[in-house]
Amino acid sequence: MQNRQVLNVLAYEPPAWGDTELRMLDAAAELITTRGIDGLSVTVLAKAAGVSRPTVYRSWPGSDEIVRATLLRATISLFERLGNLPGTREQITDAIVRFSTLFREDPLFSSLLQRQPELFTRYSLERVGSSQRFMLRWIATAVEAGQAHGSVRKGVSGDLAVMLLLVAQSATLSHRAVSSLIGDNELDQQLRTAIDSYLRAEA
Repeated sequence: MQNRQVLNVLAYEPPAWGDTELRMLDAAAELITTRGIDGLSVTVLAKAAGVSRPTVYRSWPGSDEIVRATLLRATISLFERLGNLPGTREQITDAIVRFSTLFREDPLFSSLLQRQPELFTRYSLERVGSSQRFMLRWIATAVEAGQAHGSVRKGVSGDLAVMLLLVAQSATLSHRAVSSLIGDNELDQQLRTAIDSYLRAEA
């Protein structure tokens, strides 16, 4: 069972969107940023993207799937900004902390965190969705590279990836709640310490 779960993490492939779908996702991101998810519907999206409603429905059956696709694309875009896949413990730690910062600064995600934080319970915490599967694959692949380098401890890469996702996700999504208790730099430093300690290879 354990090997099957790891295979699922590493085998996940994000969708390959066409130009029209990317244009619709751009429009959806703008609508969600300015109006929240309640301001997004197939009709509104079709008008904003300059396409017909049937065109939207050919890609997604409804607004819920559009939101998930929009969040996935935004997540992938942030990881692309991190550059090459890290291959050492230090690089993995830096990349995850950097992603947390980029997430908090991103117009789409920061707007949702401020206006509709409960959305992340629905799309991120209640089940493992496409965005989380993408992140798990990225982290697990980086962990395997770090293990081959010798700077990351032994263990099932998928298991380590799940725990790292939980730690980073908790720190990132709880940022506003603890902002009066700890500064951004201090929070990032604590997150860095937690990740580095968790990944450190045994002597």
